Amino acid sequence: MDLTYRPRRLRRTPALRSMVRENSVFANDFIYPLFVHEGLGIEPISAMPGVNRWTLDTLVGEVERAWNLGVRSIVLFPKVADELKTEDGSECFNEKGLIPRAIARLKEEIPQMTIMTDVALDPYSSDGHDGIVNDDGIILNDETIQSLCKQAVMQANAGADLIGPSDMMDGRVGAIREALDEEGFQDVGIISYTAKYSSAYYGPFREALDSAPRETTSKIIPSNKNTYQMDPANSREAITEAQLDEQEGADILMVKPGLAYLDIIYKLREESDLPIAAYNVSGEFSMVKAAAQKGWIDEKAVVLETLLSFKRAGADLILTYHACDAAKWLNE
Repeated sequence: MDLTYRPRRLRRTPALRSMVRENSVFANDFIYPLFVHEGLGIEPISAMPGVNRWTLDTLVGEVERAWNLGVRSIVLFPKVADELKTEDGSECFNEKGLIPRAIARLKEEIPQMTIMTDVALDPYSSDGHDGIVNDDGIILNDETIQSLCKQAVMQANAGADLIGPSDMMDGRVGAIREALDEEGFQDVGIISYTAKYSSAYYGPFREALDSAPRETTSKIIPSNKNTYQMDPANSREAITEAQLDEQEGADILMVKPGLAYLDIIYKLREESDLPIAAYNVSGEFSMVKAAAQKGWIDEKAVVLETLLSFKRAGADLILTYHACDAAKWLNE
């Protein structure tokens, strides 16, 4: 055939393919989510094979392992005892609570690791929602933000580097930025869950934290989070959320979930010059793990291809439970 241009010329050898590769994944792209509890030992999470709840002592070793593999950031999530959960979730800003003690311990043992936190009420709420629920089943926006600001300041005071509001209350980024600045934490960043969708992919995560909405006889509890998390049908709305978060002082924007919302990552990349993070969520993780255990897929190949897809869509950072495995594979 008389072809002037043959794209396969640049695919012929590994060296050529590497030379013209448009996107790459590195271990320092990852933010590693870790679950912490007050228990006596490591607790495997049945819905997330290979993922555990860590005690403060065992957490240190896992974070050291991640650092040695090249991972440079973690995010902490607490499994809170039921007796500490209340309707207002006030345990979220307890200075002696599980998360501030975990932050302080890690900053003492592994000070170079970047620590991101989660700001929301659902792990601490007896109702299982990200905000305060009134008797009519309405999640109260402005009242919730007051608690979130206290939570963010407490986490910053413990040593957090990045505050991660995941609640999806309107105006919370600006309020948290103002609260942090007023307390002298101008250097603490905000990585906002900008486009967090009301997704079916969160199931294993809610098992890990025991944080799903709970029925009660005392008041109406919505069974879902549709009134504050985004509708999966919407994409233009994500641009509005990103513009608001940027105006309010967010340093990094996040899309959650990641894999089913690559188009949203792409849209935000086109609209904003801020760093974009993608959350490779629990449901995405568990589906890969389950298929790999059945022998239906090559886990390493699928994981690395999935992570690459986030970078290709425009993400700079990836929150992923695969972080340590992927870092090890990338180093091979």
